Amino acid sequence: MSAPRVREDEIEFSAIRAQGAGGQNVNKVSNAVQIRFAIDASSLPARIRERLLALDDRRITADGVVVIKAQRFRSLERNREDAIARLQALVDAAAHEAPERRPTRPSAGARARRVDEKVRRGEVKALRRKLLD
Repeated sequence: MSAPRVREDEIEFSAIRAQGAGGQNVNKVSNAVQIRFAIDASSLPARIRERLLALDDRRITADGVVVIKAQRFRSLERNREDAIARLQALVDAAAHEAPERRPTRPSAGARARRVDEKVRRGEVKALRRKLLD
């Protein structure tokens, strides 16, 4: 099952000033993006919403809002696309269900080989010991 796309009308965008080096321009241009996505108010299927809320991710607040800050690029539009892609990756991860693991047991031959190897190893170590007179 593929994850549903996050609708842009459910995302709240705000342009903020980026941190770090950037010369004089960094203090006057807001080219970083912060997005807020309310999980409960979204149109995502209930199962995915529950799994998103259950994730232990520092980007998800106690109120169930995903906050992502993107400042990797110098352009506001590229940072916006980056933030949306990261949000979609988070939703994709929550939508992925690992198949249920069926417990298996080693075969009789595998158990016998393991014991044989242990015995052989013990014999090698026994040959290293000092002989008593």
